Amino acid sequence: MSVTQCRQVTQTPLHDVGLRCVKYISEIHHLFIGDVLVFKSLNHALKENIPDKLEWSKCSQSLVSETELNTSELVELLQQYAVERLTTYRQHMAREFVSIATIVTTDFEALYAYKLGDYQQCLQLSTHNVRTLLYAVRIPDLVTFPEFVQLLDDDIVSLTALMLIVNPKCKYVNWNICISQLTLSLYLMTQCQLKLRHSVTSLAHTLDYIKVSQRRHPVEKTLDRLTLTLSKCKVTTYLRITLLR
Repeated sequence: MSVTQCRQVTQTPLHDVGLRCVKYISEIHHLFIGDVLVFKSLNHALKENIPDKLEWSKCSQSLVSETELNTSELVELLQQYAVERLTTYRQHMAREFVSIATIVTTDFEALYAYKLGDYQQCLQLSTHNVRTLLYAVRIPDLVTFPEFVQLLDDDIVSLTALMLIVNPKCKYVNWNICISQLTLSLYLMTQCQLKLRHSVTSLAHTLDYIKVSQRRHPVEKTLDRLTLTLSKCKVTTYLRITLLR
């Protein structure tokens, strides 16, 4: 871009720039997530300061109908994109720290599969992760609050919320609001087995995994300990009911 063009852009009133952007976006047949977010930001920031509100309304009308009526779809696309980027981040971590830690790269994929109700896929990923991490020396953690609340299971969110209610200051201590890849994978593995009604033998093996994991996590890791205890209770209750039938 030339100096003259740069000067023209910087001297153009903000509402004119916004109107041009909205006109451009309104002519696109297949919107990307970024296009929708740009429009929403401009619409919120400039709609009260546009001299020609009629022109703004004409340009934005079709976009409003597209974005407002598909909010849930937009949220899903954003979550899917986030999972893809987080998985790429895990892959980078696994390459960089392969000599000092065991890092699985599909924990976010498993979380997302569980959220979508694809329990078979989630179980496959989580089982592999558990077997990889069970006796690993160093295992990375996942911060549950507030970054990943949207992806987490209701029970884990509830456990996190209870901790914050009892002691609001615990959110400032990473150990309290972190959950290890092993604990999360075990929890997802347990939940999927229960939902898919796996055999007593299969769940008994999972119970053994949980006991090993409990010994590996110190008492200070509050959320890990609570989640593992919850997983153990779920499996034990299911086994008791099944064996009494």
